[in-house]
Amino acid sequence: MQVTRYDAAKAYEAPEHYDMRCLRLQGKEATNTDRIWIGLSHLLPGGRTSLKAAEVEKIYIVVAGEVTIETPHENVTLGPLDSCRLAPGEARALINRTNAPASILLAMPT
Repeated sequence: MQVTRYDAAKAYEAPEHYDMRCLRLQGKEATNTDRIWIGLSHLLPGGRTSLKAAEVEKIYIVVAGEVTIETPHENVTLGPLDSCRLAPGEARALINRTNAPASILLAMPT
């Protein structure tokens, strides 16, 4: 078993993420995983990512606040415990349009 305590989770820099702080909870340099890694991002009010696609699928789960996910075809605002899947190659932008911080989990293949 490999445990990551929240207070010991390591920060990582994600390109084109603005007013966001990202923590690695599982996978990559945090723990040995075979297929996925899990990150937790805290978005300040106005925090966002660029509209960008990844070659792999992504799963997002909002754990606090509200996060709007924009794709070239639609926008959806997710609240606590709402989730969405983005297909490989599907561009997305995350935006916190509220005046309160928001937190979102990310799961994606290694």
